[in-house]
Amino acid sequence: MIRLIKRYGGASRKLYDTEESRYVSLEELSAWIRAGQELQVVDSGTGEDVTAQTLAQSIYEDHKRGSSLLSGDFLHEVIRRGSEALSHGADRVQAKVDRMVQSSVDRLAQAATVQEDMVLLRNRLAELEATLAELESRTVARESTTRSRAPHRAAH
Repeated sequence: MIRLIKRYGGASRKLYDTEESRYVSLEELSAWIRAGQELQVVDSGTGEDVTAQTLAQSIYEDHKRGSSLLSGDFLHEVIRRGSEALSHGADRVQAKVDRMVQSSVDRLAQAATVQEDMVLLRNRLAELEATLAELESRTVARESTTRSRAPHRAAH
């Protein structure tokens, strides 16, 4: 659901959250967006959608605080190409995400193979232990038979 924010004019440009019935800061808007909240900012006097300007201001304020994730190169591209740069940037981010997901899937496949190999190794180890136990019991039986066949020396 889109959260409606009203921007009041004047020098202060206060932002009013209609959901919580209180004034909010640009920093709060940024935090909500990072948490996945969709926002629409409307000028209270004209009804004009000012979401883009408000979000641009939020990016500016984040950058002033030193918490911006946008590089100077990316911002240059946004100014040069406008929405085309944003689309290209989103495509690059999507490509990176796709590579990370594929890498994770590949690792999971490798882990499954390793797990299968471990099961085979355990089974073979169990077979080897059974074979060793059988050999030991044969050796003990042979030694027992050999002792019972050996002539007993009578004590003088």
